[in-house]
Amino acid sequence: MRQKLLAVLLAAVLAGTMAGCAANQEEKAVQKDAENQESDDTDNDSDDEKGTGDSKKITVVLDWTPNTNHTGLYVAQEKGYFQEAGLEVEIVQPPEDGAEVLVASGKAQFGISFQDTMMPAVTGEDALPIEAVAAVLQHNTSGIVSRKGEGIDRPKGLEGKKYATWDLDIEKATLKQVVEKDGGDFSKVELIPSTVTDEVSALQSKSVDAIWIFYGWAGIATEVAGLETDYFAFRDIDPVFDYYTPVIIGNQDWLKENPETAKAFLGAVKKGYESAIENVDEAAEILCQAAPELDKEMVQASQEYISGQYKAEEDRWGYIDPERWNAFYNWISEKGLSEEKIPENTGFTNEYLE
Repeated sequence: MRQKLLAVLLAAVLAGTMAGCAANQEEKAVQKDAENQESDDTDNDSDDEKGTGDSKKITVVLDWTPNTNHTGLYVAQEKGYFQEAGLEVEIVQPPEDGAEVLVASGKAQFGISFQDTMMPAVTGEDALPIEAVAAVLQHNTSGIVSRKGEGIDRPKGLEGKKYATWDLDIEKATLKQVVEKDGGDFSKVELIPSTVTDEVSALQSKSVDAIWIFYGWAGIATEVAGLETDYFAFRDIDPVFDYYTPVIIGNQDWLKENPETAKAFLGAVKKGYESAIENVDEAAEILCQAAPELDKEMVQASQEYISGQYKAEEDRWGYIDPERWNAFYNWISEKGLSEEKIPENTGFTNEYLE
């Protein structure tokens, strides 16, 4: 859930509603990555820019520290798919103001974001020049986790229980809708400020009863830790919540000026994720080599789960279904969670996919 928390904080920064913060050690690593990126002092706005030899340089900024959402990128890098496409790709962690801002500024061509939390960045008069160009996962794997047997295996069970909230409008509206759809009373849910950095410890200590997680990482962490839990996914309660999270975003101006390079990049990334689907153990090992600080048992278990989510039932990795994308943004508009009604097909394109 750390990557989800940072994404939420970054989106809130973009919306001007709150400031993001991180642990000191992580903040130093993030700042170092940002400083290294900014010190390049190069113009990335044209296909004329070269990396090593004749290769074209691409910078990709993550949403958080490396995890199995990112495996395809590291596989593409390790197996030479980027090099084969004539690209020199650098993968960096996000600065404090987020992947969206770095991509919008042109200092990175691509980044990782989420349909829900990028909404403030792609709507309104001050919209940033970014758009989603590929879905990392085909379905929303987020939901609510709780200790097993405490009645929170369904949304109504949240009544009278402590839920760790980021106090964000979309978050609370989502929770309210699923609770009420299940016949519950959202006003009876005890909302407490989230200080959760480790979901397993938070549940074991009983400081909270329920936490919003991405199952592919935090849910798998509970399994690895041997913690018995109950869980329900938002999309199982209401299909409007089967939105795209995470996604790869790109700088719109750069994309228009460099369409063939964009297609080459996404083609190589596609090969990386398809390799991760077919070769789970190898993919987990590649990610651990790229980020040796990760727990190998955790990565292996997560990779086994999430490799089945990269494409799911979709034939083409990365495809974004306009109907599902628009359904979620229409819901946001209907609930008054955006400054104005969000036009159809805002914030995404399939134009650069193979």
